Amino acid sequence: MSMRVLPALLSALVLAGCGSSNDGTRDMETGVNISSGSSRMTLGVNSFLWHASLDTLRFLPLASADPFGGVIISEWYVAPASPNERLKVTVYIMDRTLRADGLKVVVFRQVRQGNIWTEAQPSPDTAHKLEDSILTRARELRLASVSAN
Repeated sequence: MSMRVLPALLSALVLAGCGSSNDGTRDMETGVNISSGSSRMTLGVNSFLWHASLDTLRFLPLASADPFGGVIISEWYVAPASPNERLKVTVYIMDRTLRADGLKVVVFRQVRQGNIWTEAQPSPDTAHKLEDSILTRARELRLASVSAN
């Protein structure tokens, strides 16, 4: 299966689980219940953090996204304004509640020297800014969910 198809399929699975399940249960705070007949699986991570991470990183091509383990890994991304620099991001969602310490973002950076990409130190606040953006979006999603009910 193509590596580009896998993230799309996983995202579709998660989005399908966001609707009402067969028994009418849904718990966005601790995970999305996905029902299929008599079996039911719950995401292992906070759904708001999961969806906010995908929203925030939507400009990056994804290498993999595991909604049950809470790991999102991007492909290398080259910004048009910086063709000799590329970034790769990994997001770890480590909790089932919406908490700042339940999220960790790791940024990898490489610079091109001739035709070779070499490891370089990312800006110290790049990961922090991404975490802040994800947490802000997660809070927005939670507030929208509460006001919709």
